[in-house]
Amino acid sequence: QVQLVESGGGSVQAGESLRLSCVASGNFFSINAMGWYRQAPGKPREEVAGFTHIGSTMYADSVKGRFTISRDNAKNTVYLQMNSLKPEDTAVYYCTAVVMTDSVGNSMDAWGKGTLVTVSS
Repeated sequence: QVQLVESGGGSVQAGESLRLSCVASGNFFSINAMGWYRQAPGKPREEVAGFTHIGSTMYADSVKGRFTISRDNAKNTVYLQMNSLKPEDTAVYYCTAVVMTDSVGNSMDAWGKGTLVTVSS
């Protein structure tokens, strides 16, 4: 069992910042890729930022230059620093990870329950 718990969401004004955190816990061998998705009301879930399995980062075009993803492997934690927030960033933000369940390559996808970010103009 793997649990991902997000925190740091809230309500802010446009132009302000928030920092999301996601901690992984449970019984697993290691964590591979980690990242963040979001889902705005009435829209499909979209990928926001993430670390690939080789450690490189990716960002959605809509957040490049404003959001920064970082990771603390020792704490099994991934962060999303969100600056210059816009009303269109309003969404539920979900943490996701590819978790290695054993040492021979078996893995599973894990998702958190999400944290709400609301940006008002």
